[in-house]
Amino acid sequence: MDSGKTKAEILKHAKEENVRYIRLQFTDMLGVLKNVEIPLSGLEDALEGKTMFDGSSIEGFVRIQEADMFLVPDLRTWLILSYENTKYGKVARLICDVYKTDGTPFEGCPRYVLKKNLARMGELGFESFNIGVEPEFFLFKIINGEVTLEYSDHGGYFDLAPVDQAEDCRRDIVLELEKLGFNIEAAHHEVAKGQNEINFTFANALEASDNLQTFKLVVKNVAKRHNLHATFMPKPVAKINGSGMHVNCSITDKEGNNVFYDENDSMELSSICRNWVGGLMQYARCYTAITNPTVNSYKRLVPGYEAPCYISWSDANRSALIRIPAARGLATRTELRSVDPAANPYLAFAVVLAAGLDGIINKTVPVDPTYLNLYKMTREEREELGILNLPENLKDALKELKQCKITSEALGQEVVDKFILSKTREWDEFRLAVTKWELDRYLFRL
Repeated sequence: MDSGKTKAEILKHAKEENVRYIRLQFTDMLGVLKNVEIPLSGLEDALEGKTMFDGSSIEGFVRIQEADMFLVPDLRTWLILSYENTKYGKVARLICDVYKTDGTPFEGCPRYVLKKNLARMGELGFESFNIGVEPEFFLFKIINGEVTLEYSDHGGYFDLAPVDQAEDCRRDIVLELEKLGFNIEAAHHEVAKGQNEINFTFANALEASDNLQTFKLVVKNVAKRHNLHATFMPKPVAKINGSGMHVNCSITDKEGNNVFYDENDSMELSSICRNWVGGLMQYARCYTAITNPTVNSYKRLVPGYEAPCYISWSDANRSALIRIPAARGLATRTELRSVDPAANPYLAFAVVLAAGLDGIINKTVPVDPTYLNLYKMTREEREELGILNLPENLKDALKELKQCKITSEALGQEVVDKFILSKTREWDEFRLAVTKWELDRYLFRL
């Protein structure tokens, strides 16, 4: 979705298309999309990076004495938001990087963090880190203006209407995304009631992150029109499948070749790909706090619901953390199956890239691929094969993150410290909460 426009061309395009309102979007540390809104009269200054905002009000940004920050738009992200037009004119957006008052990038900006890691990849001789995501989400009914946990439908995998009563909503989401330039590969009902998945074409990691943030916004807005609430919460309902976001990764060299492919290998995987897998496995416990960043994330990473719990890889086994899809050649890729849609994509892709690159640099050899059903093995049997568990809760994941040099270097110590502080508070609040499960189990028995 590269508009390829200059500042002058954007100003001209805005006038020709009767754009009256612009959203200057950026993402906070927790992955929440934010914006500063301006009328058309402010667009010229905004394009010069002169729009200021209060960074001390944003999660994970700066202290109150360092509040002033600037939004510097990426001109390639100029986009008219077709779903948001008003009677006065059209609405457009620009995705921005956050800068400090001295004109340098803000180290805590998630977009900057990813750019920094992509630059390091370039120094190693690679050209592009390509990402394809498979985001899942639930649709719940809004009744009398209140969001409920009543499913939009009672369908299952690949069902059609009338069983899949959210079919019209999903179709409208897809068509709205296509208006915005998305190339949609597939859309379908997922396994759980009210659960959906929409897949779109892969892109370089930065564009993929921008696309994912836009995707979430469109899904939520279109769902609301259908009187439905869309949520990317990993596990909104107990004892059913949660929502994941499988991340498909590949790397190309300067000539555009997929460096993960080797036609002469028994699995048609290059040594670079195997080392990449080794790095992802070696640091899986370290980066899980970033790829699965909420208390709720760990309610999904349990046996029995198609989500990986164990650090393994395979070209066939869907209980593995890392799967190698069947396609080869330019389509050769690794699929990291643990990531959930609550993750900040910029930070998640940065730590995945850092872990994989470390594996490539140090020629890390992964354990043998696993073809057994890991859910049916005991912990002792898995550990004999060198297969460890992912962290089982947010507290354990934060402990691993805190001790990991690779993730700290990838994110920057400032981001790591602020992330751990924020998420430790979240864990403490959870520990202090008394849940319905506890009341149901203990109130009358004890």
